[in-house]
Amino acid sequence: MGENLRTKLLSFRDLLATAWPILLIVTIGFIVAYQFVEPAPPRTLTISTGGESGAYYAFAKRYAAILEKNGVRLDIQTSAGSLENLARLNKGEVDVAFVQGGVRPAEAAEDEPALQSLGSMYYEPVWVFYRGSRTYDRLGELAGKRIAVGAEGSGVRGLALQLLEANEVPIDGKHLLPLSGLDAAEELQQGRVDAAFIIAAPEAPVVQVLLRSPGVRIMSFSQADAYTRRFPFLTRVTLPHGVVDLVRDVPPADTTLLAATANLVVSEHTHPALISLLLQATSEVHGKSGFFQRTGEFPAYLDTSFELNDDARRFMKSGPPFLQRYLPFWAAVFVDRMVVLLLPLIALLVPLMRIAPAIYTWRIRSKIFRVYGELKFLESEVRKDYTPARHAEFFGRLDRIEEAANNRNVPLAFTDLVYTLREHINLVRKQLLRREQELISGERTE
Repeated sequence: MGENLRTKLLSFRDLLATAWPILLIVTIGFIVAYQFVEPAPPRTLTISTGGESGAYYAFAKRYAAILEKNGVRLDIQTSAGSLENLARLNKGEVDVAFVQGGVRPAEAAEDEPALQSLGSMYYEPVWVFYRGSRTYDRLGELAGKRIAVGAEGSGVRGLALQLLEANEVPIDGKHLLPLSGLDAAEELQQGRVDAAFIIAAPEAPVVQVLLRSPGVRIMSFSQADAYTRRFPFLTRVTLPHGVVDLVRDVPPADTTLLAATANLVVSEHTHPALISLLLQATSEVHGKSGFFQRTGEFPAYLDTSFELNDDARRFMKSGPPFLQRYLPFWAAVFVDRMVVLLLPLIALLVPLMRIAPAIYTWRIRSKIFRVYGELKFLESEVRKDYTPARHAEFFGRLDRIEEAANNRNVPLAFTDLVYTLREHINLVRKQLLRREQELISGERTE
């Protein structure tokens, strides 16, 4: 029983001696592969929107509901507008932000993350609402009027000033008032301002309020094509006759508008899995048809102010990643990370496991071959230098070789090697006995 246990222990030692170089190589491969595995995505994503009454905030709430179903919380932060959103991104305070088309990124400092676009989510028409019985179709006609152009730091103000300046409307604090959203709408309804720039989706509360306000009209841009040439980030769109309210016939005629785009911009450090999940949410929210877009038109890369994120480019071309189409989000993330980790290990293990049996066999056979080496050396000496005086020495060495052979513990599959070795030892023993007999016979003859 003890001998059997000893044999098993020795066999295990041989297996271990064979396996440790393979384990070492696989461990090194694991460490190298791990460097290329993306860390698990955080469970919280932070987005900077606009005011609580704006469309950005409303859409972010819809994103949050979709992301929550996948175990990711969307933290929504309100802001004064696109410029503040960009500042937050540059400071690393948020992961993603809404940015109005045409708002140019400031040159980032060396220690600030690069910003990338996830694409345009929808058209944001430039609504110019005004009061009065006269019809206006050119911005130049608003010179001298009191105009709400948006709060300081907002994308509305930046674009409004660009358009007014292009029409040689004087830019001064007396006539251009820093009012935006529902505040601007209330001032226009009360007659305290003559016109207001609003840049928002048709669903935005401020737009819906002004479209239905008595005495408030919408400017239809007669020079829309000229604007799209001067400002490439703008698109000409048409608000169809009666599309807002068929019963009340709002608007009373086809209205030509200019439209920027609402874009999502992210820091380059935002996790790719969260980008994919967020784009799936935007497709669900913005992919349907609307006043100005066809089904499936958004998200799309229309405003090129920011470089398109690589994951967003793949999403727009091929849709969600393969695993996220068929698995829950966190399961897909886990499998994706494990594939990156395990594929290199499998690539190492397959060839190593194929050569492992050969290495193991070589180790076992080498134990026997070492004894064969001693036996061969002894046989050569017997043939060349046999003398009666060395007979006892040769037999003693042969006995030790035989004892070493008998003590070689090898697995059962290799015991035939031991028996073959013992047969060869007996052959050498017979040679020694024959040489002894030959010498004795020679002496008698003499």
